[in-house]
Amino acid sequence: MENVQPKKRSFLPWFWGFFGVVCLILIIGIFALFVIFFMRIDKQKDYWVETEGTGKGKIAIVELNYTIFSSEQIVRQFKKFGEDKEIKAILLRIDSPGGGVAASQEMYEIIKWVRDEKKKPVVVSVSSIAASGGYYAACGSSYIISNPGSMVGSIGVIAQFISIKDLADKLGITETTIKSGDLKDAGSPFRQMNDSDKAYFQDIIMSCYDQFFDVVSTERRIDSLALSTIANGRIFTGEQGLKLGLVDELGTFEDAIRITGEKAGIEGKPQIVRERERRNYFDVLYESMFTNELKEVKDELTNEFVNTPILQYKFVK
Repeated sequence: MENVQPKKRSFLPWFWGFFGVVCLILIIGIFALFVIFFMRIDKQKDYWVETEGTGKGKIAIVELNYTIFSSEQIVRQFKKFGEDKEIKAILLRIDSPGGGVAASQEMYEIIKWVRDEKKKPVVVSVSSIAASGGYYAACGSSYIISNPGSMVGSIGVIAQFISIKDLADKLGITETTIKSGDLKDAGSPFRQMNDSDKAYFQDIIMSCYDQFFDVVSTERRIDSLALSTIANGRIFTGEQGLKLGLVDELGTFEDAIRITGEKAGIEGKPQIVRERERRNYFDVLYESMFTNELKEVKDELTNEFVNTPILQYKFVK
């Protein structure tokens, strides 16, 4: 009787089945990533209010802890808390070297609006630094408190231009500009700045400087002659700033909370109100996937070289 050898099982069906499952999982995963990504792009930020403490009155804390490129966050919060009748005062915590001229001015105006129109005390607490545009915004407040070693001041304007003409010439890169007037391409990196360009930008710089100077002189009640000796871009410690009239009192953040409550007429420790961004599961998942050191470097470079306004009230390290 002839022996029949059993047929060997082929592993190909198992392999292709496993491969198909893996591909399906990858496709679903990629699709999910795209959904999360586009949901994040289209999503309008939503905010909620966090309340701490059980005091008899409420004060709102707003934080300006970044280089100023936009006034949106500060303006939104000051409008909201300024209109809210339960909020008796606002404490603005500043840790900023300043930034764009227009954005700094918009912050100053909304802070002053709450102080003058809504009749609410606005106290500034300086963390590490409130320089240039950060200090400009602080001038709209009712009272400025600084740590002795905090940095304040840097009253001035700066605009920086880069020329790559020599490098472009070496690389054989040429650029042609067709313009309607001599100053239309002033500041172009493809040509050296001439005397006419420099005078043109100097006039703009001094116009912005005069606006800054007048605000500080008026709000801080400093004589123009005395202010002119310190409004040359210099930075000061909080201790020096107190003597010069740039700040009202030396103290910590906790001191600022107490003083804000007192100025609002609140007995005891006030309730503290802060705005928080509402974050769901998709936000956390997105940040865990896309927030990394490389993204932070990219954002920093983008803000420094792409989004940076030409004219800045900014302390330059």
